Amino acid sequence: MRWLTLYARSRQVPASLAAVLISAVVVWALADGGGGEPGKSGSAALVVVTGAMVASIGFAGQDLALDRTAAIRWTARRAGHVLLAGAVVAAAPLGARTLGEDLATAEFIVRDSAGLMGLAALGAVVCGRQYAWTLPVGWFMIAYFAPPATSTTGTTSTPMELATWMLLPPDATTGIWSAAVLAVAGTVTYAVAGPRR
Repeated sequence: MRWLTLYARSRQVPASLAAVLISAVVVWALADGGGGEPGKSGSAALVVVTGAMVASIGFAGQDLALDRTAAIRWTARRAGHVLLAGAVVAAAPLGARTLGEDLATAEFIVRDSAGLMGLAALGAVVCGRQYAWTLPVGWFMIAYFAPPATSTTGTTSTPMELATWMLLPPDATTGIWSAAVLAVAGTVTYAVAGPRR
């Protein structure tokens, strides 16, 4: 059990956990209740993006050379770290729902948590630990300010649905598949390649 404690400390897990919980409560308290209505999904997605951003800090230790030379298997530990961080990021807003009105359904939060943690893991591989947050935050900004995926004539644009997957209703097929692909691709890539030096 000592290795788990050392691992958690080296990746700033206690501080990240506290920040995830605090940010979920603060954003949830400041946001309007919307029950997942269109236009209100941005507040719920912001809660999850904030959690993913904070959790991504721990995707590498302080000394990458030491991590790479250690005589342990990192693949399973890295994958477990992403999966556990995704579970915590999803659990924090679900727990915060007890403090006020629901901003989103559990399906919405779980879908977005999975996809955004996959993006954060990809960010650690591409940009390094200190900039792993840029992919989830950047995609959220694009999705938030992009025009709606459904036009005034009622037709949907698949590219716009892909760009705004995290704001789509929880039962939208494009949103589910986008989140699943990002979660799997990010977790596997990070588990195999590790964070960028």
